[in-house]
Amino acid sequence: MDQVRECLIAAGISRITVSRVSGHGAQRREEVYRGKKVVPNLIPKMRIEIAVNEEFVDTTIDAIVEGAKSVSDVEGEIGDGKIFITPLEECIRIRTGERGGSAI
Repeated sequence: MDQVRECLIAAGISRITVSRVSGHGAQRREEVYRGKKVVPNLIPKMRIEIAVNEEFVDTTIDAIVEGAKSVSDVEGEIGDGKIFITPLEECIRIRTGERGGSAI
């Protein structure tokens, strides 16, 4: 998480929201609990939400990929994460009433 945040800040993206979430994907992590191997149903993860204007989308993607990709392999590893890009219909800054890109 720290590496991703540093890459985002270096790219000029400083407004992010981070949440602790649980989930699972293709990765499996076995733990030993009271002498038994256990595969937890849900694995602790971090979710980052970032709203950017259209001209910053590629910059943001590049920064996240650079910070999140495992360095042990050229292609990364299972569990490095995913990026979902969705259109943001409207953004309204409550304090000022600004709308659209200037509110982001």
